[in-house]
Amino acid sequence: MKVLQINSVCGIGSTGRIATDIHDILLKQGHESYIAYGRGTPQNCDTALRVGTDFDNYSHVALTRIYDKHGFGSTKATSKFIKEVEKLDPDIIHLHNIHGYFINIEILFEYLKRSNKPVIWTLHDCWSFTGHCSHFDFIDCNKWKTGCFKCPQTKEYPSSLMCDNSENNYFMKKKIFKGVKNLTIVTPSKWLAGLVEKSFLGEYPIKIINNGIDLNVFKPTKSSIKKKQNLTDDFIILGVASGWSERKGFKNFIELSNRLNDNEKIILVGLTEKQKKGLPPNVVGITRTNNVKELAEIYTLADVFVNLTLEDNFPTTNLESLACGTPVITYNTGGSVESIDSKSGFIVAQGNITQVLDLIRMLKNEDKGIYTDKCIERSILLYDKDKCFKEYINLYSR
Repeated sequence: MKVLQINSVCGIGSTGRIATDIHDILLKQGHESYIAYGRGTPQNCDTALRVGTDFDNYSHVALTRIYDKHGFGSTKATSKFIKEVEKLDPDIIHLHNIHGYFINIEILFEYLKRSNKPVIWTLHDCWSFTGHCSHFDFIDCNKWKTGCFKCPQTKEYPSSLMCDNSENNYFMKKKIFKGVKNLTIVTPSKWLAGLVEKSFLGEYPIKIINNGIDLNVFKPTKSSIKKKQNLTDDFIILGVASGWSERKGFKNFIELSNRLNDNEKIILVGLTEKQKKGLPPNVVGITRTNNVKELAEIYTLADVFVNLTLEDNFPTTNLESLACGTPVITYNTGGSVESIDSKSGFIVAQGNITQVLDLIRMLKNEDKGIYTDKCIERSILLYDKDKCFKEYINLYSR
């Protein structure tokens, strides 16, 4: 079996690591595997195929910023890529994030419909069925159900600084994405599956496959980070994101920091250098890292992982924390609540910092070991990447 995955990145970030994890399982089972990507440097894949060049990316960004036509650039790059795909002649095509300034959705789906190849499409957000945005929970928008127009989030990813083309984008996507004969949609969460069913993609079969993580890497891991940061005697509250914004809970963490005691500290991973400079003294900022061993060390040293995201699908950060034996406190957001149970974490109403603080104090007065074994057991039972992603191999075979 020859499988081609298509994603904006390869081997980096959560979606990039999912693609390479599936790639590894395919190779171990004796299949052929390729990953097409659009940006950055590929990691952990010797058969990666670049779609376009940096110049193509920049041109696509410009088209998005000025005309709000994300997904409709990269015309020559995509046409050239499709010729490579035709030569490669894969048995299965597996789409992940096809947004990300690298591929033309019209040309891509014209090929998918013409080739009649089986297609799997894993949705990691909501971009595929909206006229612009990748998430809409934060502003409680329901236009995506019937037709987007006058988008209130044009300046959010994928940001348009001048035009609002959301109405046309919506109906173009509907026309382009519907009508593929053999397409199965996969979502990592029940929450996202429920949204897809209500969208124009609801005509397709939907399967839920949870994200998985590498339990050989994400496990209790000793480190000297606490000593280096002079945090040895402190209760550590951890937050991790690929990028911090109000939607990811950055302001909520700053508010939380204002209410902490002297021996309670926050570590935030994934900040920019600019964000680090403006932090309160009781918040330790760490820039984004793709060093997964270092991440495992940070998850392990934390006393609690707090996820204050205001919109999310099925965050792998929750899974990584569980695997390292650290309990999770999460807002009742999207699919974030699906990853924990009463023995491994706590669910809080969005914006309720007081309840978050109460839970932190409760955990502070308890032995972390009460939760550690339950967290690890849950991660082994449900989120081992080899078990999770073998479901994709079974789906390919069917």
